[in-house]
Amino acid sequence: MSLDSETSASGRDWFFPSPSFLRSSSSQYGRRFYSNSKSYLPPSSAPGISHRRRVKFPRTPTPTNDKPQITDTRNKPSAKNNLLCLSQFRTQFSLVALTIIAFLLLLALLLRNAHLESQANKLQGEILSLNLRLRACHKLDTLNVTSSTPRDADPWSRENFKRNLALLSSFTLLVIHLIIFKYIDYVSKSRFSDNISEQVSLNKQIAYRVDVFLSVYPYGKPLVLLVATLLLIFLGGLALFGVNKEDLGHCLWLSWTYVADSGNHATSQGIGPRLVAVCISFGGMLIFAMMLGLVSDSISEKFDSLRKGKSEVVEQNHTLILGWSDKLGSLLNQLAIANESLGGGTVAVMAERDKEEMELDIAKMEFDFKGTSVICRSGSPLILADLKKVSVSKARAIIVLAEDGNADQSDARALRTVLSLTGVKEGLRGHIVVELSDLDNEVLVKLVGGDLVETVVAHDVIGRLMIQCARQPGLAQIWEDILGFENCEFYIKKWPQLDGKQFEDVLISFPAAIPCGIKVASYGGKIILNPDDSYVLQEGDEVLVIAEDDDTYAPTSLPTVWRGSLPKDFVYPKSPERILFCGWRRDMEDMIMVLDASLAHGSELWMFNDVPEKERVKKLTDGGLDINRLENISLVNREGNAVIRRHLESLPLESFDSILILADESVEDSAIQADSRSLATLLLIRDIQARRLPYVDMASQAHGGSFSKGSWIGEMKQASDKTVIISEILDPRTKNLLSMSKISDYVLSNELVSMALAMVAEDRQINDVLEELFAEEGNEMHIRQADLYLCEGEELSFYEIMLRARQRREVVIGYRLANAERAVINPPAKTDRRKWSLKDVFVVISEKE
Repeated sequence: MSLDSETSASGRDWFFPSPSFLRSSSSQYGRRFYSNSKSYLPPSSAPGISHRRRVKFPRTPTPTNDKPQITDTRNKPSAKNNLLCLSQFRTQFSLVALTIIAFLLLLALLLRNAHLESQANKLQGEILSLNLRLRACHKLDTLNVTSSTPRDADPWSRENFKRNLALLSSFTLLVIHLIIFKYIDYVSKSRFSDNISEQVSLNKQIAYRVDVFLSVYPYGKPLVLLVATLLLIFLGGLALFGVNKEDLGHCLWLSWTYVADSGNHATSQGIGPRLVAVCISFGGMLIFAMMLGLVSDSISEKFDSLRKGKSEVVEQNHTLILGWSDKLGSLLNQLAIANESLGGGTVAVMAERDKEEMELDIAKMEFDFKGTSVICRSGSPLILADLKKVSVSKARAIIVLAEDGNADQSDARALRTVLSLTGVKEGLRGHIVVELSDLDNEVLVKLVGGDLVETVVAHDVIGRLMIQCARQPGLAQIWEDILGFENCEFYIKKWPQLDGKQFEDVLISFPAAIPCGIKVASYGGKIILNPDDSYVLQEGDEVLVIAEDDDTYAPTSLPTVWRGSLPKDFVYPKSPERILFCGWRRDMEDMIMVLDASLAHGSELWMFNDVPEKERVKKLTDGGLDINRLENISLVNREGNAVIRRHLESLPLESFDSILILADESVEDSAIQADSRSLATLLLIRDIQARRLPYVDMASQAHGGSFSKGSWIGEMKQASDKTVIISEILDPRTKNLLSMSKISDYVLSNELVSMALAMVAEDRQINDVLEELFAEEGNEMHIRQADLYLCEGEELSFYEIMLRARQRREVVIGYRLANAERAVINPPAKTDRRKWSLKDVFVVISEKE
């Protein structure tokens, strides 16, 4: 194959020469190689040789101008980069040249000024010499010339040198930093000219550093403004000293006046002083504008910080509430009532909401704060910095509210909040009260919080309370009175004068309180409700009482009380009951287990909701309920919507002993929607019952008036005497509708939980009492008929009834008369005798049956 064919096949432009070609001694083309795209045939070359590729050998002499060369461009800057470097170099060189020219012009002007001054001094010296000669010749009597001395004739006098040096220094300080920065920038760019596109200019680096300094350091801006002001005063004073005949101190003072007030330069005389004064005044205006902007920004940031709740709360022994929910209004009301006796207190609320919105919502709450101040702050309880902002370490009690929504997510957030609180370095002075939504998460929260945590399981408390109220009508109102701070509540206090007395004597030792338990010191402070009469108080024991306030009761001497005996040993027979649940709660399995333990054998529990039956069974099983192991009740499932009349008419509503209208799980996030649904269900059930039951004249039974025949309230009131209905109400405003109609009892779930939280926040020992009263075992509240303790028309004092109830191992805490709407807890005048009716009822604390 020929060379030509190889060339055409490979497409190359250059070929290595063969040895015969290198050894050829032909004419001047023997060692010359070409890179033309077209074929080139040297004159003396062999006819078979076409293009040759030039290779640079070490022995090859320097090629002439007409020979093509191959250069390596991989490690050299491109022409574009060269042009860019050249352009930047020209720009930098121009700036430096202009600066040098300006400096030389100023120096020339200064030298010219010195030269003219020396010429003037020289002329004055000559005039003086001529004057002396004329006087000597008596040809000139006087000549008004300026006297001078040989010292003044010196062109470079010390004073002039100082002023010229001051003027030159002020100008040099203004421009020297620009020259230095430009030079450093040029050197850095020329050193890394290969990667010039990736290099950051010095101007950008300096701007970045200044930005970081002003952002990181809070006092950076005022410091920069102060340095700029002092620098302007100093340079302006030097410049004024160079153009004026005043001393340096006076020039610095003039410079300050020009900076402080730009109008002061109007009195300047001469071109030089006026020019310098204008420059100083212009700089002063800029500094004044910067100062105004800085002050304005600082004031705006401060007001914005106050408006958004970013400032620190400087309080001690305050109550801290973390979170926001529908229970906050009731909780604040209870805390305000509790602090009323102290003249008011301080409550801090921190939530992830805007401070203005929180304050607006609190202002809309319809209750009197009674001297208690509420402080709102925006922040997250999961951030330690936000917790320190509300002085968490100095709070006497911390309440963690459960969020509205998913129970597991709410409890998980409460757990993280407890972890954050336990991580406070300063430690916590008070205890933590945590509201939980699920009983299964209580163990984990107590494990994390330890002795600092007290838990209140909202759903568990309300579920058990609704069951108690359904079986004992009127118990909801009693719980409202005891849990709230408006009437009587629990208090624990030590009374050394009672040491050595039996509990039976302690019962009648408090005229303004009712003892119901003992905090035993020898048992590690365990509270025993309803102890034996023979228990003797030991040193260190404390007495648990129900009183109006902690300073309204004290023990007195024992009164003389006649015990008497019970009229009969009456035992309530248990009979099967039929109960209906309308709605679905996520703690339904717990309520079913409580009912199974308290109802008689053969009872029925009807569940009516829109949850499919298979899904109900799965939810109950996942919650830990074994339906096959229920002993006393049997479940009856009915699917339907509780606000649709035809669905409710399919149920035997007139045959139920109790009906519980639950806040359905699907709408419990909205209190208004849940209450509207419960109220609609209640009215429909009462109307259906009234139509199915025969009408009886209610005029003699109604209080405050009579109902005419056909009155819907009268018909529903008659139905309420047949069946007890308990409605779960979330919004306290809804209770007015139910209390006026008297067609149903109700349980204010959110308000009762808020009361419990407030009570535990004020005294964490009360949580043990509440847990036992709501637990499956132990003591609970009951409403007893009067015939268990007295006979019809018998005249007894309240103390005597209390001692009679001790024969049944019960503590009587109040009563409700037959013609009264509300019960009286901790009645006054306990030694006064009165006649009782068998229709009266008594409120007692006794062991669960």
